Amino acid sequence: MTDIPPDAKASGNRKTALLALAAVVVIAGAAWAVYDFIIERNIVSTNDAYVSGDVVQITSEVPGTVIALKADDTQAVKQGQSLIELDPADAAIAMQSAEAGLAQAVRSVKALLAQADEERAMIAAREADVRKADDDAKRRGALIATGAVSREDFAHAQDSSTSQAAGLEAARAQLEQTQAQIGTTSVPTHPDVLTAAAKLRNAALALHRTHIVAPIDGEVARRSVQVGQRVEPGTALMAVVPLEDVWIDANFKEVQLQRMRTGQPVTIRTDIYGGKVEYHGTVAGVSAGSGSAFALLPAQNATGNWIKIVQRLPVRILLDPAELKANPLRVGLSATVDVDVSDSSGSQIGVKVRNQAFPAQPSDGADPSIDTLIAKIIAENGGGSSQMASGPTSGRVR
Repeated sequence: MTDIPPDAKASGNRKTALLALAAVVVIAGAAWAVYDFIIERNIVSTNDAYVSGDVVQITSEVPGTVIALKADDTQAVKQGQSLIELDPADAAIAMQSAEAGLAQAVRSVKALLAQADEERAMIAAREADVRKADDDAKRRGALIATGAVSREDFAHAQDSSTSQAAGLEAARAQLEQTQAQIGTTSVPTHPDVLTAAAKLRNAALALHRTHIVAPIDGEVARRSVQVGQRVEPGTALMAVVPLEDVWIDANFKEVQLQRMRTGQPVTIRTDIYGGKVEYHGTVAGVSAGSGSAFALLPAQNATGNWIKIVQRLPVRILLDPAELKANPLRVGLSATVDVDVSDSSGSQIGVKVRNQAFPAQPSDGADPSIDTLIAKIIAENGGGSSQMASGPTSGRVR
């Protein structure tokens, strides 16, 4: 038997290895092509994405001097938790002045009612005087022919009757004037009392607003206020960021938006956690315009040389609250977003309404304690009340 030369045997092995490598490359290429055609063609990705969220500004609604800070940056706070205390001295004095004003208004209206009663009694007396003067003048007129009464006495009787009638008309006019100030209202419903009560409510609201609380749950950020600082209404003091309700704003190229619809599933990876943590969400909607369209100075492409630049539009992506709670995010962090656009049956326009409203504090509307205080002041100053509940009455005018 003829032996195979070593060189020929090595050459055959190399040929077999190369053929195997070529087969592997071809199979891998075919697999990648199939994967790209079936799966990747339905995935739209961008790494130009950032975490966004509400930044709730904490401002003062009344002027005052800061006497205490109850929260600082990076601190988690709950809704209703105290954040800042303003000096309540001025507001407390205004509150006492408003209470005195309400008491004075009640007494003034009560005096008007008493005056109206007095004027009615006066009118009744004037009517009696008029009848008496008329009868006296008629009797004297009948006695003139007999000479028992002189014409001068008769003239005096007629003048007295006219004077009494004029006095009656004046009394009636005075009653009408008083009645016009009273109308058909009672003491608690008189406009002067209602105005004074409104001023008292406003003073109570101003006193309440010296105690600034967190409107929502979140984390404190951007504290700029200091103890002893004099603040005016509208001054930004700090911010509260609700981290449990953040979202992703992903900036996609306009050529990537052809098949994008609301409700499509999204996979998100963030730089802070790397590839270890994945978030899942849905497309909430596409912005109504690009960033350049809403810029302070929009681009003017109608003049000069023009170069086409692919625009990007922000796409809002809502996240799974349970995943957010397990791995909190911070506003402004970078993210990589993959959107599965295989199902394009959804709408291109976002239809989900995000209705966010902060629960009103008791003193922002009808405060029962203030209602009780107003009712007590009215009752204790002669205004009368059938049902008065007990409540805080410190500093009340009696």
